[in-house]
Amino acid sequence: MGEDRDSGAAAEAIRVEFAADQAGIPDPFRRLWTPYRMAYIDGENKPADDREGQGCPFCRAPGQTDDQSLIVHRGRYCYVIMNLYPYSPGHLLVCPYRHMAGYIDATPEETREMAELSQSAIRVLTATSHPQGFNLGMNQGAAGGAGVAAHLHQHVVPRWVGDTNFLPITGGTRAIPQLLGDGRAMLAEAWEDHA
Repeated sequence: MGEDRDSGAAAEAIRVEFAADQAGIPDPFRRLWTPYRMAYIDGENKPADDREGQGCPFCRAPGQTDDQSLIVHRGRYCYVIMNLYPYSPGHLLVCPYRHMAGYIDATPEETREMAELSQSAIRVLTATSHPQGFNLGMNQGAAGGAGVAAHLHQHVVPRWVGDTNFLPITGGTRAIPQLLGDGRAMLAEAWEDHA
């Protein structure tokens, strides 16, 4: 009988905890509050339409310094930049300078350099971070999962065995153990030696 009373008291305590307005305070679900992600969810750095211009982060980035824009390497037709919303440390994007949405719109020169820079990115990441695998790919259009659908870009995502855990599945959160600026500096420094 006392056991039922104890479990009932515990259930009541949980109900009270849920009922109270406790935004940001730990609760039985152990929420991980990540308000900085709202910038991405609300569309910060996403162009409003397909036109080239100041609204496109991939058109804007080459006009800034490498440190400001997180550019790791600049080629003739394309450049390599850190992903602002990475899946893992060292998540890179290979972007053409020219504003276009579709892979089929790229010139042979742009296509070739995107492929060559993707290979170089793999070599540099392998030398600096020792990943055990990679995800490579392009998401075409909003329906295809492109965060910035108006400007073509290829993802180069380093992966390690066991790098996906409960956080993305249950918490909708990723733990990235490296600051973007630190990652950019490390990869830019290693580019000449390993690309």
